[in-house]
Amino acid sequence: MRPFFKIFVLVITFFGAACGSAEDQINQRAATAKSSKTASVGPDGMAIFRQYCVTCHGADGKLALNGAKDLTISILTLEERINIITNGKKLMTPFNEILTPEEIKAVAEYTRTLAVQK
Repeated sequence: MRPFFKIFVLVITFFGAACGSAEDQINQRAATAKSSKTASVGPDGMAIFRQYCVTCHGADGKLALNGAKDLTISILTLEERINIITNGKKLMTPFNEILTPEEIKAVAEYTRTLAVQK
């Protein structure tokens, strides 16, 4: 009788762990939703700016090397910034083949944060 009891306990334990309680299932769904939101955060505009743009624009956007514009006083719209980053302008490299559209938008959004607050 003992081996049967051990098998019975193992089977019950297995099904209990596999099925879980309703609360466990809700918690698992919440954790999955949270991780998918975290995964879809998108590119880090500041990090990309620091990698590709600081040489001419500077970390604070004011360097203006090689004809680069002072980003702290720029009044360009988001769409205009995206266009210039994508296609370049004068000496500025076009980034359409270097960065994804999402990365370009993230950089454009980040450059707006460099504007001097009045």
